[in-house]
Amino acid sequence: MSLPTAPVRPLRRPAWHDATVVAVAPETPNAGRLVLDVPTWPGNDPGQHLDLRLTAEDGYQATRSYSIASAGDGTRITLAVDRVEDGEVSPFLVDAVEVGDSLEVHGPLGGWFVWRPDVSAERPRPVQLIAGGSGVVPLLPMVTAHAEAADPSPFRMLYAVRTPEDVFFRAELDAALALADRAPFTLEVVYSRQSPPGAETPAGRLTRDRLAASVLPPEAGALVYVCGSTPFVEQVLRWLGELGHDVTEVRAERFGGA
Repeated sequence: MSLPTAPVRPLRRPAWHDATVVAVAPETPNAGRLVLDVPTWPGNDPGQHLDLRLTAEDGYQATRSYSIASAGDGTRITLAVDRVEDGEVSPFLVDAVEVGDSLEVHGPLGGWFVWRPDVSAERPRPVQLIAGGSGVVPLLPMVTAHAEAADPSPFRMLYAVRTPEDVFFRAELDAALALADRAPFTLEVVYSRQSPPGAETPAGRLTRDRLAASVLPPEAGALVYVCGSTPFVEQVLRWLGELGHDVTEVRAERFGGA
């Protein structure tokens, strides 16, 4: 008698694809959300990214990498782009792109900084997410996939932003919190400049003590993801190491100018 085998996930080979902008909206005062329709997109896993290429009328091209804020087998891709004032690409994507515009994307890319639901796991491994600013973008599809699958893995997110207005994906994070009874999820937001009205904790930068009090301890054996600017990620990794976490196992993703 043959044993049943788990379904094999199709191999999603990266390639260049033509994309059409189907929706644009503000995400924060300094960032925009883009929804792209990509008919040939093979789907992507939570946490993957893509390269986006712009071509000027004179033939000049500029390519930048962006995390994908959506996941699954559909042909719609969501991006959230933070404007870098002296950037070459992000100001155009945030301020000038319109519905109907054509773009080129290359992906899906990345296999290390991903998380996939596994509702069959006998002892689900906890997951600790740590984001700084727009670093929450590749973590959101992990949270969403976790909630949609009713995955039993305990999920915890620590999210550092400047003010309440700078929170990305507020509605989506609130929706995941509303489903925490079937997909365990907790969220703690650290505001460095301004806390929301009625907040118990005053505004202040993330510190090692605050990090230690907010994340799962090393003995929990959590799978840890960190994403944000390079200085943010490097500081968090340093603190995690000092607190006893094996930083060689931490999955980190950094971003810079755009």
